[in-house]
Amino acid sequence: MSNIKAFCARKGVQPSAKRYFVDAMGSMALGLFATLLIGTIFETLGTYTHWALLTEIAGYAKGCTGAALGVAIGYTLQAPPLVLLSAAVAGMMGNGVGATFVLDGAEKALTAGPAGAFVVTIVAVELGKLVSKETPVDILATPVTTILSGALVAKAVCPAIAYGMYWLGYFVNTATELQPLLMGVLVSVVVGVILTLPISSAAICAMIGITGLAGGAATAGCCAQMVGFAVISFRENKWSGLVAQGLGTSMLQMGNIVKNPRIWIPATLASAITGPLSTLVFRLECTGVSAGMGTCGLVGPLGVLKDMDFSPSAWLGVGVVCIVVPAVLSLLFAEILRKMGWIKNGDMKLEM
Repeated sequence: MSNIKAFCARKGVQPSAKRYFVDAMGSMALGLFATLLIGTIFETLGTYTHWALLTEIAGYAKGCTGAALGVAIGYTLQAPPLVLLSAAVAGMMGNGVGATFVLDGAEKALTAGPAGAFVVTIVAVELGKLVSKETPVDILATPVTTILSGALVAKAVCPAIAYGMYWLGYFVNTATELQPLLMGVLVSVVVGVILTLPISSAAICAMIGITGLAGGAATAGCCAQMVGFAVISFRENKWSGLVAQGLGTSMLQMGNIVKNPRIWIPATLASAITGPLSTLVFRLECTGVSAGMGTCGLVGPLGVLKDMDFSPSAWLGVGVVCIVVPAVLSLLFAEILRKMGWIKNGDMKLEM
C-alpha cells in the first residue's frame, strides 16, 4: 500500500477536496468564460448587428466548451502534455454524453454538461498521469488511457449526472417561481457566499442550469458581494481595491474573512435584500454561467440585460439591484458594525 501511495505521489496524483472542488472547479470558470460565455456575447452581438461572422464565431466558441473545460481542469491538475491534450476529448465527452428521459410524458434528451465534464476529466486525467512516461510507447499509451477511461466513465455516470442536474436545476428554478421571497433570499445569499469562497459560483450555476428568476437572484447575490466589499473596504484599498473587487472578485477578501469573519456580514445582509428585490420587484432573469459571475467584467449585469432583451425595466433593475442598493446597504451595515467595534480599520486591507 505504501508503494502505491508513493507511486501516486510521484506522479502527482494526490486526491483532495481542495484540488478537485476548489482548484479544478475554479479553473472550470475560466474554461466556461473563454467559450460558452464569450460565445454567448458574440451571439448577442451577432443578433443585434446582423453580422453573420459573429454568429459563426459564437457557434464555434460554444461548441468548444467541453474541450476547454477538459484542458482547464487538466492544466490545474498539472497534467503532462499528452494527458492535457487528451483531456480535451475527455471534457467533450463528459460535457456531451447523457441520455433520453421521459419527462412530463415526453422524451427529453439531456446531457451531463459541465458537471459531467468535471467528473469525467478528473478521472481521465488522474489515470492518464499514472500511465504517462511509464511505457516505451507513451505516445500511444497515454492518450489511449486518458481518452478510453474518460469514455468509459462518461458512459457510466453521465446519464445519472444529467438526470440529477436537471432535477436540481428544475427544483431551484421552479421553487423560485413559486416562492420568490424565500428563494430570492436563499439563492442570493448562498450563491453570493459561494462566489466569495474559493469555489466557482459560475461553474455551479452552469452545472445546475440555473435560469429565470433564480438566475436573477443568483446574479443579485454575486453582485452584492463584489460591490459590497468594494465599497466598504474603500477607505483601506482606495480605487485599486474598488476596481479589483468590484470588477474582479470579492474572493480577494478571503484571507481577511478568515481573520475576522464579521467583515462578511454587510455584503451578505445586502444580498439577502437584493435577492427578493430582484425576484419580487424587478423580476430579473439570468442564465447559467452569467448568473454566477456577478460584476466580474460586468458579466452578470450583461447576462441579465441579454435575457431580458435589453428592456428599460432590465436596465433599471440592473442599476438598482446590482449596483446602487448593494453599495448603499453594505456601507450602512458596515458603519453599524464599525460603531459596534466588530469591524476595525485595516480589517479589509488587501496586499496589492
